[in-house]
Amino acid sequence: MSCAVTALNSPIFSPRISSFFCKSPASGSSPRILHGLPPTPSRSSSSTSPPPLPTYPSPSSPSKVLFKKQIKGMSSISKEASCSIPGTVLKRKRPSRIDIPVAPLSFGVETPKSAERVVDVVEVEEDGYAIYCKRGRRRKMEDRYSAVVDLHGNSRQAFFGVFDGHGGAKAAEFAAKNMDSYIMKRSTNRCGEEVMEAVKDAYLTMDTEFLKEDLGGGTCCVTALIQEGNLVVSNVGDCRAVICQGGIAEALTSDHRPSREDEKERIETLGGFVDCYRGVWRVQGSLAVSRGIGDRHLKQWITAEPETKVLSINSDCEFLILASDGLWENVTNQEAVDVARSFCIEVEKPKPFVACKKLADLSALRGSTDDISVMIIQLDHFVS
Repeated sequence: MSCAVTALNSPIFSPRISSFFCKSPASGSSPRILHGLPPTPSRSSSSTSPPPLPTYPSPSSPSKVLFKKQIKGMSSISKEASCSIPGTVLKRKRPSRIDIPVAPLSFGVETPKSAERVVDVVEVEEDGYAIYCKRGRRRKMEDRYSAVVDLHGNSRQAFFGVFDGHGGAKAAEFAAKNMDSYIMKRSTNRCGEEVMEAVKDAYLTMDTEFLKEDLGGGTCCVTALIQEGNLVVSNVGDCRAVICQGGIAEALTSDHRPSREDEKERIETLGGFVDCYRGVWRVQGSLAVSRGIGDRHLKQWITAEPETKVLSINSDCEFLILASDGLWENVTNQEAVDVARSFCIEVEKPKPFVACKKLADLSALRGSTDDISVMIIQLDHFVS
């Protein structure tokens, strides 16, 4: 099943989607791919002209005196005014209709030609993984995701990613649609250090290609490649990967924030600066992450080079959580694992989708106003 989708900006008066649910059929072509958000068909709005002005009949009344004046351009004929005869009605000739232009009523808001739908929630449930995305206070969701299974016809190989856009969704959308092919093309038949270099090259190439598109904004991302029984996890920015091993949470990535001493030193060495405003550390007083794809105006200091970790999937590896910072700013790693484990491990029927939703709702309940994207991958589904 192939699905490549996106969500566009929503105008002021627009319909709204409260939820979108996606579940692929049991059988499908290989590989199966899911990207981003559901499609948003548009509606065209048409304006109607105002109704014509009503025409009123000419008044007439008996016993009136009619005076006819000389009309220019006609032969001058003078007629004396005559009084009407009792019982006789004299009528005036109806004057020609005057067309008065009617200006449209406007309050400074231009009605769009097409109205786009707003996506509030994205729900995906598949064999081996589930995704739940929830829009925050922004007018449109900027998070995207990628899920590709049955790589090269092998059900034990897969690629997953969560992408958290900032300054718009264009960078997240571009990365979600292309990152899997960039990484798989470079990592095939490689292992260990070679895989790490392949992923690094894929991220940097992705950044270069996006900048060629001359689009604004940027994106943080976390990706997971499963192949040959190994798990390859990479990230830039503050999207995070957390694995559950025997009930214990372990972060496989480290958030790239300007407050990190090594990141601060790297930026200052390049001639930039890092400062704290209202409790948030920012690069050049602007961006709250120190690595990402895109961010043209800060490219001198914001690198797209990822940090990557490779580990072998064993019997202790239960599941992997990939999520945007909308989750991690309010939920700790161990809390996330504890909630997810109650729905995924040692139960008759695992419910990873329910776990994703519970985690997103927990973060929102604790005050998160950011977009929240949570993906849970059941690792035993992808190992022999």
